[in-house]
Amino acid sequence: MSRIRVTRPAALTALAGVGACLAVVVVPSAFAGTTTPTGSTCTIRPAAKGSEAPLSCLGVTASLDHLPAVGEQATLTVNVRAQADVKHAGLSIQLPPAIRVTGNDSGLTAPTTDAFGQRTSRTLALTPGTRTVKLKVKAVAAGPAQIQADISDIDRPDPRRAGHDSLELTVGTSKGSSDKGVSVTKADAAPVHRPGSGTRKARPVTPKAGPAPVSSRASAASAPASRRSAAATASNAQVCVGGTFRNRFQSAEGGSWNGKANRDEPVSNVNITLWGKPTANSGTQKLATGMTGNGDGRFNLCYAPSGSVISQAWVEFQTQAGRMWSVVDGSGRLYSTATYSLNNISGNTSLGNVYANEGQSRAWHALDTLNKLWWNRGSTTNCWASSQQDGRCTPITVQWYPGSTDGTYWTTSDDKIHLADSDPDSEHTTVHEAGHALMGKLYKGWWPNVSNCSPHYVNRTSSTSCGWTEGFANAVAFHTFNDTTYYWGNGSSMNLANDRATNGIDPGDACEARVATALVDLWSKVDGGWTKSNSMMSRTWQSSFREYFVDDRPDYGLDSGSTARNILYNHTIQY
Repeated sequence: MSRIRVTRPAALTALAGVGACLAVVVVPSAFAGTTTPTGSTCTIRPAAKGSEAPLSCLGVTASLDHLPAVGEQATLTVNVRAQADVKHAGLSIQLPPAIRVTGNDSGLTAPTTDAFGQRTSRTLALTPGTRTVKLKVKAVAAGPAQIQADISDIDRPDPRRAGHDSLELTVGTSKGSSDKGVSVTKADAAPVHRPGSGTRKARPVTPKAGPAPVSSRASAASAPASRRSAAATASNAQVCVGGTFRNRFQSAEGGSWNGKANRDEPVSNVNITLWGKPTANSGTQKLATGMTGNGDGRFNLCYAPSGSVISQAWVEFQTQAGRMWSVVDGSGRLYSTATYSLNNISGNTSLGNVYANEGQSRAWHALDTLNKLWWNRGSTTNCWASSQQDGRCTPITVQWYPGSTDGTYWTTSDDKIHLADSDPDSEHTTVHEAGHALMGKLYKGWWPNVSNCSPHYVNRTSSTSCGWTEGFANAVAFHTFNDTTYYWGNGSSMNLANDRATNGIDPGDACEARVATALVDLWSKVDGGWTKSNSMMSRTWQSSFREYFVDDRPDYGLDSGSTARNILYNHTIQY
């Protein structure tokens, strides 16, 4: 699903003193494609120059004739460019809550409205050239806003037959005050969280029991201790602030090309801080730290003031889980959402549901997606991989920001996953790229020479090295979500389940779809999970699936007999 460019063997970047840095490996594009695009001249670049995203036969751009302030109208122009015939091209346009459709004459469907704004779409029959769609819009509220447009081949889901564009602006209140771009790295909680919208006295809220992510520079015991500080038992001398941290986001899983599924879920294992002024004359201080509960997003931070009242306090949530994974903006800064300030509080105060800032929604979604991988990561240590020992873990870092065209890939140069604008909407994309990062950690800085992988297609023959590295990353996503369906950020999907009778998927271990599904079946039907397999990979490293199965599995007590070989045979792989 991703292309790998390797010029020579390379060591993985070490973030905690493990290994050396000889960065030459780039693992881009979460799903390079399913079939060779029509023609060989498709050159539409869906991302910024220098990005490793694959070239496409379809592209889309969105522009406004001017930046409207509140109450002003503007014309939104969406240009769709095609370099191939597409019988059923799906065009989807999404407007933020601050901007509304006031009229269109381009055959778009009547817009639907929900908490994420308005959506409208149209199916087009395209021939090579450019089609233009225009609609009138009106700014109705001030603040950050993002307009998005997607084009895709409905009959052939594939990033090489799709395009995405977005337009970021900050709507002003008076004429001429609107500006390009948005600033959402540090932001207030969503508007639903305001004084009077749920603040109430309540009994202390205790996070759900369970281990917390472990600090990369601390002992395994230190993280639960931090968790306990968040859930300190309230006494008469303590002031506690609790609630539940949640995120509203759009999910490709469960959606389609013209509309993703709306989700409202708690965010687990988020680093949180209670800030405040213990007295009216004191400066701002860090009063308590902790993490949100695993699975329920609950929190309770307590502080014992000298008196019975805290003059001022608020809670800040950051896109980091312990020190084990985080999401940062283009400058490497964590995103943070802060609640409104509480004044002169005593006893126990519940904030109810606190929602992440809307502009940060995708950052929080990516963070919580990695939580799903963490709890079933197949490691025998408190690190991501068994190759690393407690106290010397390296984290997984995701870079994302609104409108990003720097994606989709993982590279050894910074050991960082780069996600483009809508990528976090697909949890499979996030975990696929995390699968590459996980392999890098298992291999302790070594990476195989990979050939014939640029470009590559998930259902076509590439090379045994490409089939192995890409197949493993695909298998990590399928194992995490217990499925064989891949989802793109625009809501399109494809089920890659296969057996010997499946048409449209090349046979053998040079096809990544065959390797991925064979791995998942080995883990679930033979190995009792993937922990033993991952432990083996942390001790001996493979350049192909053959090496993994024939050479290494027998040496580490993993079945390579008739039962395991029948699994491979069912996926057209024979040794």
